[in-house]
Amino acid sequence: MDANRSLLQRLCYAILAAIWLLTCCMPAAAQPPGNRDKLLDTYRRNLARLDENSFGLPLLVQSSEQGEHSTVDVYGIFEYPFEEVVDTLRIPANWCDILFLHPNIKASTWQKRQNGWALTLYLGRKKYQAPEDTHPVLYNFRIASQQPDYLRIALTAASGPFGTRDHTLCFEALPLDKHRSFVHVRYAYSSSGAFRLAEQAYFATLGRNKIGFTTTGTDTNGRPVYIKGPRAALERNAVRYFFAFQAFMDTLSVPRESRFAKRIHRWYALTDAYRRQLYEMDREDYAATKTQAYKNQQWLQRNIETATPRSSRITNRILRYRAKSNVMLYTCLRRNFVI
Repeated sequence: MDANRSLLQRLCYAILAAIWLLTCCMPAAAQPPGNRDKLLDTYRRNLARLDENSFGLPLLVQSSEQGEHSTVDVYGIFEYPFEEVVDTLRIPANWCDILFLHPNIKASTWQKRQNGWALTLYLGRKKYQAPEDTHPVLYNFRIASQQPDYLRIALTAASGPFGTRDHTLCFEALPLDKHRSFVHVRYAYSSSGAFRLAEQAYFATLGRNKIGFTTTGTDTNGRPVYIKGPRAALERNAVRYFFAFQAFMDTLSVPRESRFAKRIHRWYALTDAYRRQLYEMDREDYAATKTQAYKNQQWLQRNIETATPRSSRITNRILRYRAKSNVMLYTCLRRNFVI
């Protein structure tokens, strides 16, 4: 009996590891290009829902599953002029500092290439990990549209682990007035049949109590009942990314030497307002982990710019780890991931 229970626990953790790699960290793909009119129409149609929702902020979360493809859209209002949003988000290096706020991103680096900009995200467990023990994934960074009253930026990768493909993290914005911008974060990927069976097993066991943001009804006391399962996991992580963008904007006015510390505390405060959905660790643990990991991120970026032999050796070690990771899922069994 103990042996069977141990085997079941290992299987559940393996499923958890696979789901984590997808639902929290794999942005890319072939989404139809957005446009200003469509985004403005979304704002007008959902103005009441933005003003009157159960989250306490002007925030709207919508998710869907169509066959193999899963998508989450998060809409909200930034209290910043559109021009400031554009000037901030069009810089790839800023995206590295933004995405780094997610607990499972251990580092993020940027690099100019012949065909544009590329970002490398170093994915790991929520506890501290050195870069060579993470799973690096390379993404293309593209400003898909920049107009006087509309911005669209996409982070894309054609394929991911465990047979997944068409990953997307997209950011859109348009001005509402001189001081506010309407923003949209889209997060999507396509999965395989085998992966969908695995995630169903996980959310029927270890992940059965985790909830998202979409309401499915009310309980006997009239309180909202929230969605569970794979869509809930996607919603949680899309909102984490949304708050990463907001936390970065909120701390731009802080003196540079204090900005990082203020930024991680701001991100934690935003997510802590939704503890039922987003809580994973104490504020002190998050701050300590991110402070240590940020030093690694800075070191990695410096070595990209200087191309030292040691950095090349580290990169080769990381890539070898990545090549083995898809066939060594057992090594992830006892790790704690954020989904």
